[in-house]
Amino acid sequence: MARKPIILIRNGHIGTLHGLAKADILIRGERIAAVEAGLTSPPGTALVEAKGKVILPGLIDAHVHLGDTGGGFKEDFYPETCAALAGGVTTALVMPDLRPPLIDASSLAHALARAAQTSVCDHGLFLGATRGNLAVAARVKNAVGVKLYMGSRAGAPVVGDFASQFELFKAYPPSRVIALHAEDDAALQFFARQGKRCPPLCVELAVQRALAIAADLKRRIHICHISTARELALVQDAKKRGVPVTCEVAPHHLFLSTGVEKHLGPRGRMHPPLRPDQDVRALWGGLGSIDVVATDHTPRALNEKSGDSTSLGVPGLETMLPLLLTAVHEQQLSYGDLVRLTAAGPAKVFDLADKGRIQEGAHADLVIVDPNVQWKIDGAKLRTGGGWTPFEGWQVRGRVEQVYLRGRPVYGGERVLVEPGYGQRVKQVD
Repeated sequence: MARKPIILIRNGHIGTLHGLAKADILIRGERIAAVEAGLTSPPGTALVEAKGKVILPGLIDAHVHLGDTGGGFKEDFYPETCAALAGGVTTALVMPDLRPPLIDASSLAHALARAAQTSVCDHGLFLGATRGNLAVAARVKNAVGVKLYMGSRAGAPVVGDFASQFELFKAYPPSRVIALHAEDDAALQFFARQGKRCPPLCVELAVQRALAIAADLKRRIHICHISTARELALVQDAKKRGVPVTCEVAPHHLFLSTGVEKHLGPRGRMHPPLRPDQDVRALWGGLGSIDVVATDHTPRALNEKSGDSTSLGVPGLETMLPLLLTAVHEQQLSYGDLVRLTAAGPAKVFDLADKGRIQEGAHADLVIVDPNVQWKIDGAKLRTGGGWTPFEGWQVRGRVEQVYLRGRPVYGGERVLVEPGYGQRVKQVD
């Protein structure tokens, strides 16, 4: 039997839910063997010096589109999962709006096989709910969860009527979480006829309905990409009442607002749309009630983007971490918040085994960052297929230097170090 490689990362500061702690990390094979100060290295150990560096749990991006929903399914997961590693994301949870859409066991198995051949980060795939597959969605194996689009979304099946939504909630196992694109379809269409795109009332109506059904049937729900103070207030109230609800926010809804839409042009066209400053302030003020920061990453070419619903979405895999590290530097959030929102939180919400923490026995998914490096975001240098970003020219602090996935160095020196297919499907706690 081959001897498991041993790595000792020493003299760094590790990110925990309580903040930073100075400690060494001993890795044996795929797992963390010990975390404490002053560890000694067994013979044959590879030493990694991390003095002055911060070591974070590998980020888990719980909302990623790896196919271009306007132009068809990308056969090759490799380019976007390379972008994930460059951004410190070691696990990506992928939405079902691929081509073909993931709506049954066959399409899911086909996509998982492609991911197994081409992905360089670990991954889980959602199954999309439709009016015709509610029973299938409730029992299909190997999906990380089910995604329910309550309102219109280009490239995705929509289940907009109450009866079908209720039946899905009722049929889905109560131990698993239903991820929701929460927009009221009738309201969306009504306002679209007036030339308005997803005003806050659309999301408020859908969140109210979802929370009511979840409370009635005692089902776990996760509300994706909340963007308004109204949504946040509803979630906060529901949590106080014991409703099993979690939620996420995207970096672009934390760092951008309607005030920059004109300047951004097509770079600012996303869904949900950017919101006014008061909503942004509410999201920052309510981060303690938010469970996950997730990118809603979409690898769309800039020249494809227009004002209609088929060309919305922005990349985010490589900019999420530097934006959040800059916010830590500016004391908008703490390292404990960062770990909770990007690692421990998504691991808990989606029942991911072995992920989201730097602890003995967990997968050695680690991101070593230099928190003091200042640099400018340049879309042309991003690895994502789009090659652009709404954060073009932003000065940020904190750069990814090395990334480990299951104990193996997978990114360093601005290079991906593993071959296509190294990524594995995530395992969930039973």
